[in-house]
Formats: sequence, C-alpha cells, structure tokens
Amino acid sequence: MSAVFDKPTLLQRVMPLLRGFDWPLIALLLILTSIGLTAMYSSGYDHGTRFMDHGRNILLAAGILFCVSQVPPQKLMALAVPLYTLGVALLVAVALFGITKKGAQRWINVGVVIQPSELLKIATPLMLAWWFQKREGQLRAADFVVAVVLLMIPVGLIMKQPDLGTSLLVMAAGLSVIFFAGLPWKLVVPPVLIGAVGIFLIVWFEPQLCAEGVRWPVLHDYQQQRICTLLDPTRDPLGKGFHIIQGMIAIGSGGIWGKGFMAGTQTHLEFIPERTTDFIFAAFSEEFGLVGNIALIISFLLLVWRGLAIAVSANSLFGRLMAGAVSMIFFTYAFVNMGMVSGILPVVGVPLPFVSYGGTAMVTLGLALGVLMSVARAQNQPSQAPQEN
Repeated sequence: MSAVFDKPTLLQRVMPLLRGFDWPLIALLLILTSIGLTAMYSSGYDHGTRFMDHGRNILLAAGILFCVSQVPPQKLMALAVPLYTLGVALLVAVALFGITKKGAQRWINVGVVIQPSELLKIATPLMLAWWFQKREGQLRAADFVVAVVLLMIPVGLIMKQPDLGTSLLVMAAGLSVIFFAGLPWKLVVPPVLIGAVGIFLIVWFEPQLCAEGVRWPVLHDYQQQRICTLLDPTRDPLGKGFHIIQGMIAIGSGGIWGKGFMAGTQTHLEFIPERTTDFIFAAFSEEFGLVGNIALIISFLLLVWRGLAIAVSANSLFGRLMAGAVSMIFFTYAFVNMGMVSGILPVVGVPLPFVSYGGTAMVTLGLALGVLMSVARAQNQPSQAPQEN
C-alpha cells in the first residue's frame, strides 16, 4: 500500500511569507516606482542603459524589502549595536585611508569599493531606537545627551569627508528618533528659532557674506559657494549657478499641464545637468507640469503618512521609533531634492526616492522599507511572541 502526500503549491508556500504585509504601503510604492520608471525612460532612454538599470535597481530594492520584512523587529533590534559599531569603524577607516574621488574621501576598498556612510542612514536610527527601548520607562535628561552623542559621531565623520547631503540625511533620521522618543518641546523650539534667525541674517547680509575673499568658519569652501549660489545664482550663471538656473527654467516652462511625455526641450537638449540623477525632478516637472508635481508630492505625503500610521500602532517603542524614523527619511529625501532643484535649498546631491537613478540609494531605500514592513507585519500578526524590551 502506498501513501499519497499532498505537496503544497507555490502559492501556498508564498502566502505565509506575505501574511501581514501592509498593502496600502505596497500600493503607494507601486505608484511611486511607476512614476519613477516613466520619468527615467523619458530622461534616460538615450543615456546608455539607465532605464534598464533603474528597473533592475527597483527589483533589487524589492528583494531587500521582502527579505528584511521577514525579520521580526526584536531581531532587528539585536543588530543595532553591531551595525552601528561596524559603520562607525568603517567611517574611521575611510578618514584614515579611504579612497578620494573629486576631492571627497568617502569610499573604502574592502574587497569591493563601498561608501560606508550609506549604512549609517539606517544603522544610526536603529542604534538610537535600541538605546531608547532599553531606557523605556526611566528616561532622564542624560539619556538624551547620550543619544545626541551617538548621533553626532557618525554625522561629524561624514561631514569631514566632506558629504553634506548624506550627513543631513543621517542627522534628520537620528533627530526624528530623538524627537519621537519624547524630547521636550522646550528643547526643540530654541534651536528652531535660532536657525530661523540665522537664515534670515544670512539672506539679509548676503552681499557682505558672499563678497569675494570672505570665508565662513566651520563650512568648507564648496559648501559656502553652494549657499551663496543659492542666494544669488546669477552671480555665476555659467558656472556654480548653472544647475539651479536650468532647473528653475525647466520647472517653470512645464506650466500647469507640462509639455508632454518625452517632449521636454530643456531635458532632451541637455540643458538640465544630471537629468537622470539629482535633477530628474526638473525633467519630470517640465514634461508633466504642476499637475504631475502635485500628484508626485501627494504620493510622497501619503507614503510618509502611512509610515507614521504604522509607527503609531506599533507593538513596541523600538518599532514606533524605527517606523517614525523611516517615514522621516523619505520626507527628508523628497523635501531636500525638490527644494534644491527648485532653488530654495542648496544643491547637496540628494536623490529623489524611486525616481532618481542610483543603485546604492535604492538599496538603502529597500532596507528602510523592509524595516517599516517588518514593524507593520509585527502589529498585524498578534499571534507572534511579544516584543522584548
């Protein structure tokens, strides 16, 4: 007598892995990746294999998202200290014997050439969320001081490379964790007011501060030039101000409805620099106009809102802090990129999520989304073991 065993189908094997996924979040990601593929095809169809490579990067990010989402938040928390320590150690190694390209020392060869600062975009908020989880219920002012120190170590090392864009992203992710952990408003408002006054004074005294021969303390020369170019791009229209001027021309020429798909003159006559990477928003704006921009901005805002909703209903403090930090990472990416292309922020080399070309950035986004999905799955599966403190 022979026994017959029913083999599970492929669908039956896959469904448990998808159980608990946040489908509104998946829907928003599909919308944004579709917009990104459309913009990349138009701006990069004659730019080698950029479109195909962008599609490959999106699939890679999706694979990373899926894999990381299978890891429960408590196991992700166990990785916080090792990842943070490894990231900081690699940043120190970069400072000592890193590879220099275009005047910046940001890379190191460990068998393959890597940029360790990308790891810190996730490792830093992970470490801070771990710290506050361990201090839950007994937070003191000293704990926030320690958190700030943990944040400023990687930020300082990244700024020294120099890499202002990445340091801003790491700082934004870290500060969001510290804020969501319960930082008192009386400690938040004064720095914001001081920053606002500082910006006003820089704008007011721009002619004197940006005069020839004047050097600012703390900032590198190229960072000072970016701020001065932002305040008055016409001072060097064919040099430092070229990027900002062409970006604003492209955005303005798109009007309300845009010039149409693959019909952007600024884009295809190559007036827009870096049209497939940092300045792809200008190319998108020219072809799809104000209506397209509103749709794109709403999609990003809904993504951030969905991430914050996942954070609010997370099962643990660690999950809430990480989901909130990831949400603010996407907000910062989109806000800084659109702001610099529009001429309201300095050009700092921050890509537009899912739209700009870039393998390393896409991997980082996939990792961040995997963490967010892990938190969502934990709260959608009440039968699993409780989170550890």
